[in-house]
Amino acid sequence: MRKVEVTPHNDQWPLMFKEEAEKLRAILGQEVLEIHHIGSTSIQGLEAKPVIDIMPVVKNIIEVDSYNRSMEGIGYEAKGEYGIVGRRYFQKGGDNRTHHIHVFESGSPHIDRHLAFRDYLRAHQDLAKEYGTLKRNLMDQHPYDMESYINGKAEFVMKTERSALAWYNMQ
Repeated sequence: MRKVEVTPHNDQWPLMFKEEAEKLRAILGQEVLEIHHIGSTSIQGLEAKPVIDIMPVVKNIIEVDSYNRSMEGIGYEAKGEYGIVGRRYFQKGGDNRTHHIHVFESGSPHIDRHLAFRDYLRAHQDLAKEYGTLKRNLMDQHPYDMESYINGKAEFVMKTERSALAWYNMQ
């Protein structure tokens, strides 16, 4: 059973992203166009589950399947689309996750959705603080119920995402 853990921001998270991004570049080679640090660990000062979310953008999503064995070689479990059409998802660390990889093909609307949410919270620290407080409260309420933790964030995330996309598209 996975424990819900939300911790204060760790200044090592950007370094952990950078190290893992280098490994991903080595594996994906010419297929990868960009690699982004997304999710709460990418937002300075935001409390987060200590799991680094990484979003590689690739030329052809179907080609990513041919890298599954190489990804397993550096500790990832390939999960396929895992609920989002057009994504390839990988987890590292089992029940003590350290990294999530969300691979999308260039042009996917999910890319802007993730980047908009990240950049919006970076630009609106009051909202980021509110999000951190919500996550901390949900962790306290549901310490061993990841589904309830995720569901408890859903309304905030959807509302913020709508505002973030409008803001992002005006940049």
